[in-house]
Amino acid sequence: MLKGKVLVTGGAGFIGSNLVEKLTKQGIKVRATLHTKNAVIENDNIEYIHCDLTDANDCAKACDGVSYAFLCAANTSGAAVMEKTPLVHLTPNLIMNARMLEAAYAARVKKVLFISTNTVYPVTDYPVKETDVENEFFEKYFIVAWMKRFSEIMCEMYSTKIKKNMQTIIVRPANVYGPRDDFEWETSHVLPALIRRVVERHNPIKVWGDGKDIKDFIYVEDLVEGLISAMEKIDGFDVVNIASGQGYCLQDLLKNIIKLDGFENARIEFDTTKPTMIPKRLINPSKAKEILGFESKTPIEEGLRKTIEWYRNTL
Repeated sequence: MLKGKVLVTGGAGFIGSNLVEKLTKQGIKVRATLHTKNAVIENDNIEYIHCDLTDANDCAKACDGVSYAFLCAANTSGAAVMEKTPLVHLTPNLIMNARMLEAAYAARVKKVLFISTNTVYPVTDYPVKETDVENEFFEKYFIVAWMKRFSEIMCEMYSTKIKKNMQTIIVRPANVYGPRDDFEWETSHVLPALIRRVVERHNPIKVWGDGKDIKDFIYVEDLVEGLISAMEKIDGFDVVNIASGQGYCLQDLLKNIIKLDGFENARIEFDTTKPTMIPKRLINPSKAKEILGFESKTPIEEGLRKTIEWYRNTL
């Protein structure tokens, strides 16, 4: 159990809101930052503060008096934005991450957890381990991957390259899905986009690419458990994958979504002219199992069903 106040940046975001909910259910007092979105979890154990995390003073305010910090805030988007305007991720995220590490260090935060990305790994046919980073990236991920990679290096600086160091943990998650995901057309990732097309009964259901991409997907509640476990159990500096360890083909997942939502006679149309990302990403989660005792619990069918139900009932 984490003792003391816990900071979650991006408290209204997809991962942040689910993390805030889980922490408060454990009776932990949470401070969560908000930027443009409104709070989605209401609880007496949550203190919300409105911040611009590219501003040093706001970062200092966020970190004041907290013992642990989960850095979940990020400028994110889907394949279309990354294809057309990849630089949108670079400056704000680098500034935000640098400012937050600086503020956490000044406030003497015990431990910081940074959520990175599996795009820092090279293109492989095998499940990538934490040590497989070579600073060679899938071309379309070059900018976002370097942004995340340099943020990882900044974490390492604070933990290992200065005398009075600060403990930092880097988590590289699989592709996350679940309730409160982003379902907006311009910014959503692949699974919420497919779910929305099925629920709204698009006919044909248009899929970007050939649908043969293989990815590791993890349900958001499982990821959140992994994040908390990593914060509790890892000391010093370390990097860990939080993933299901399973490879899922998008064509198969789409068929599953269609079946789960009862969309009879659905037609699927693949558009290979549209931008897609890395064709295959498998992730090795053995280190998380070894050092955290963590394993993904939610079967893909159950996770998809819960996500579909949330989208139908909420949006």
